[in-house]
Amino acid sequence: MRQLVCTLLAILVSGPAGFAADRPNILWLSCEDISPHLGCYGYTNAVTPHLDALADEAALFKHAYTTAGVCAPCRSAIITGMYQTSIGTQHMRCTASLPEHIQPFTFWLREAGYYCTNNSKQDYQFKTPSGTWDESSGKAHWKKRTNKDQPFFSVFNYGGCHESGIASDSKYESVVKGQDRHDRQKCATTLPPYYPRTETTLEDWGRYYDVVTAMDKWVAGHLKALSDAGLEEDTIVLFWSDHGVGLPRAKRWLYESGTHVPLIIRVPEKWQKHAGPGFEPGTRADRMVSMIDLGPSMLSLAGIRTPGHMQGRAFAGPHAATPRKYIFGARDRMDERYDIIRMVRGEKYRYVRNYEPWKTWYQYMNTPEKGRTMKAIRKVAKLPAKEQPPKVVQFLQPRKPVEELYDVEADPHELNNLAADPEFADKLKELREQHLNWVTETRDLGLIPEAELHRLRTDVGSEWAILNLGDKVDERMELIRDVAVLAGGTDPQALNPLSEWLTHEDSVIRYWAAIGISNRGHLLEAFQVRLQTLIGLLSDESESVRVAASRALAALGQTEIALNLLGETLDDGSQWARLHAAIVLDEMGSNAKPALEVMKRNKDYRDGFVAKGKYTVRVLNKALNELEGTQNTVP
Repeated sequence: MRQLVCTLLAILVSGPAGFAADRPNILWLSCEDISPHLGCYGYTNAVTPHLDALADEAALFKHAYTTAGVCAPCRSAIITGMYQTSIGTQHMRCTASLPEHIQPFTFWLREAGYYCTNNSKQDYQFKTPSGTWDESSGKAHWKKRTNKDQPFFSVFNYGGCHESGIASDSKYESVVKGQDRHDRQKCATTLPPYYPRTETTLEDWGRYYDVVTAMDKWVAGHLKALSDAGLEEDTIVLFWSDHGVGLPRAKRWLYESGTHVPLIIRVPEKWQKHAGPGFEPGTRADRMVSMIDLGPSMLSLAGIRTPGHMQGRAFAGPHAATPRKYIFGARDRMDERYDIIRMVRGEKYRYVRNYEPWKTWYQYMNTPEKGRTMKAIRKVAKLPAKEQPPKVVQFLQPRKPVEELYDVEADPHELNNLAADPEFADKLKELREQHLNWVTETRDLGLIPEAELHRLRTDVGSEWAILNLGDKVDERMELIRDVAVLAGGTDPQALNPLSEWLTHEDSVIRYWAAIGISNRGHLLEAFQVRLQTLIGLLSDESESVRVAASRALAALGQTEIALNLLGETLDDGSQWARLHAAIVLDEMGSNAKPALEVMKRNKDYRDGFVAKGKYTVRVLNKALNELEGTQNTVP
């Protein structure tokens, strides 16, 4: 590994790699769970004087976007310069295996002479390779480098504005202790219309502004430390957030509310020419930036060319690339629920592709359901129809459209889906094609079920290798994409190809074929002759195919045989197959009652409290509550 990195550096680094004065220091100030609700972004109710002052001395990027709406997948993408769906880190709380050539970008910085520290959040969804940081801990600091002439790359993360800072009374009070609170009624002017206007939602929204103010004070402390050390003119400062607001329909989602983030970059005068145009004080940049561009940009500022495998593009420094025209994002498993969604953001429009449109927007998820805002949304569903706010209730519908298209300039909250409007057919086609091309070019691992990812990884060593090594990988990726696209619909015309694909040699194709048939279960007569094929898949080598076949058989009225296989999977299946089986049982509603006993005996944690056990438990608890009329809770 060491030899590989050194060889690459010999090619990539332009200029000397010693402790030279031609390398700027770089300070990252990152925070969690905020959109650009700052005074400098036009939100006059926000009390953020220090960030506003920083923006006056910096370039403020108006169009910076994350690759997901939740922290860990985003952070894995940022540290590697790779889409999470390309390296297998797309599912929340997973642990991927990286191939040898994909490493955190700090490897290149350290080899080029930088002192690299992280204080202290990693959350990369893979085991951090040795050599990633000089120090990563709650005590890591640029002040600890022994040679004061050595350039540093130093990261500090603020967690006080995490969603827990809103939801938890004790954490909120700790974060905002000693500061004035925002007027809730004034904050209400920016409350998104997809939230019901209640006392509790206004309280959450006000708390959000409060914790952002606390974060602003934290930023001030770091800027002062830099100035006190006399390093202000030698250090490029970046401020950014890992994704949008920590509230429903924002965090975990691919809309503007979940992926649009603040990005402020202050470049001292002595480094302006080095950084390139567009970083002058007071700049308001229109350039579109994906957060996977951060790593390549830091390498460029250090004089290092972007490694060929990286998908991020440098937007600063001598090796800056051409600007992006589109931003791409992905949503996969969020805690205990799968929902494969993809996004393309152009200059004005956002395209969303729902690969599992049969699922409601607000699937029950244990963590957000405990929040006040989510509880207020659930209460709306219980109101008489004429009393339900339409902009709230539209996200409570049982199904999502396959495609969504929004004019973000005219419709900033993305409430008016234009996908079916003939006037926007050309724009829909353009962004759809961008999405489909991105899926194939980036080798979208999110289209492979999670249990199957783990099974296939054992043969090739990493998730990345599954779709990048071997014969005819391009053709394989295109077929997986096309079958997944077809599976999401209900068109009867797809019955014949889906049926043929049930016996395909590729387990991923068999999986999507079975899913596609599940979604057409209302066409019972057309499938009776195929029952034996589906029953045969209950013995498939792939757990994911077996569960998908059970789902299809249940949809075709073969409940008993489906429940038998799902029960066996709960009892003896692997971690993620068990979760998949639990979700199918939950989807089945009252038809799952004969499986009550197997569900109950599997509502126990396995392998400790971590993701290996708790997610399946959460789904089963919710399903059992609905089947038995109970109100049991689990962590």
